[in-house]
Amino acid sequence: MREVKRKSALPVYIAAAVFAVYAMVFPLYAWSHFLIAALVTAAAWLIADKLIKPTVEYVPEPEPEPVSYGASVDAILAEAKKARGEMERLSASIGDAAVKEKIAKLISLSDAIAQDAVQDASDVPQIQKFQSYFLPSTVQLLEAYDRMSAPGVEGENISGAKGRIADMLQTEADAFQKQLDALYKNDAMDVDADIKVMEDLLTREGLGKADSLQEFLRRAQQK
Repeated sequence: MREVKRKSALPVYIAAAVFAVYAMVFPLYAWSHFLIAALVTAAAWLIADKLIKPTVEYVPEPEPEPVSYGASVDAILAEAKKARGEMERLSASIGDAAVKEKIAKLISLSDAIAQDAVQDASDVPQIQKFQSYFLPSTVQLLEAYDRMSAPGVEGENISGAKGRIADMLQTEADAFQKQLDALYKNDAMDVDADIKVMEDLLTREGLGKADSLQEFLRRAQQK
């Protein structure tokens, strides 16, 4: 927020009133009379301006002009921003401190990976491939965990399923870190291998499809 001071208009009104009173009380027949009236009016304005404090308002800082790095890089930054919003929303809903810590790490790594595209455009294809799989899968895992943390959803099987999801979130965080390290070293990481690992884990838990969350929750409650 930015502080803005706005001066009151009262000193102007006071000066005008002083001039009007002076004109009614004293003659205004010569230039010297007008000069004295002007001096008295100016003095009244200066005194009032000093005594009457300006109004202080706090206004939002103007939004900076968006910077474009090209369509491909802008798309990567937009995906990271969208994923950040989803992960922050789910983190606010999830009470487990350890899972919150994993989410914070995932957000930080995701942002760092996206920023690498700004620094090195040659990394864009690798980052796009990584984002296209790992960002949606991360959000999907967090949504599953959040749903199982809802009031009334409890039991030994649910706790076990939540534990397995927490483990998968750590696997995701490891993949994020591995990707970031590879980008910094200008190494070509085998994204397909990490995607295969996560796909196998998700499929084993019944989360291999985008519409399988309800089925996963149902099976966890029935085991």
